[in-house]
Amino acid sequence: MSTAVELTGFLLCVASWLLTGSSLANDYWKLSSVSGSVIVSTRQFQNLFHSCAENSAGIRNCKDFESMLALPGYIQACRALMIIALLLGLASIIVSVLGLKCTKIGSTSEQAKGKIALTGGSLFILSGLSTLTAVSWYAARVVQEFHDPFFAGVRFELGAGLYMGWGAACLAILGGVMLCCSCKRGPSGPTTGGYSYNYSKTSGGQQIYRAPHVSESGSSKAYV
Repeated sequence: MSTAVELTGFLLCVASWLLTGSSLANDYWKLSSVSGSVIVSTRQFQNLFHSCAENSAGIRNCKDFESMLALPGYIQACRALMIIALLLGLASIIVSVLGLKCTKIGSTSEQAKGKIALTGGSLFILSGLSTLTAVSWYAARVVQEFHDPFFAGVRFELGAGLYMGWGAACLAILGGVMLCCSCKRGPSGPTTGGYSYNYSKTSGGQQIYRAPHVSESGSSKAYV
């Protein structure tokens, strides 16, 4: 049962890593709102690396962010968190493969494999938390600007890239927890500082040897 749980968690983690990469590459982290507009001729959408505009004919024009230092701080932080999540996910996949029970590499014991799988699961959880922090932070700023009555720029709504990031974070955390829970505790060793006794019974029973009783008169001899 633990092997199936471990393998399922590993597959979920691999799927979450692929979905995280797809979320980072997705163009629709936020897209312009059409609320209150009768005729919409142009739609704008952005992600962490560029901003795009698309007209009603389907012609798209994208422009990369020229200066990283000129970007808002939350975009820079979200970039870093997503890249860290991908690196942690890649390291977790490599570590988890070495710790799976269905893989045999060298003469690794079951206890060592359990520790390796626990390390891989913990890294996957950290990867999921990094992705969750990035997409949630970005979504919070989009929602804040949308409801701000004094915001004079274009109002945006949540895009598909954010939902993909949330799904990837949930899969990574769930898979990491399953990997951690699949590790069995090793057998407990003997208690130190105590004494252990081992009693065994023979088929003939226990026999006690007794010396024959010798009287004082018989034990002493007189010599003339």
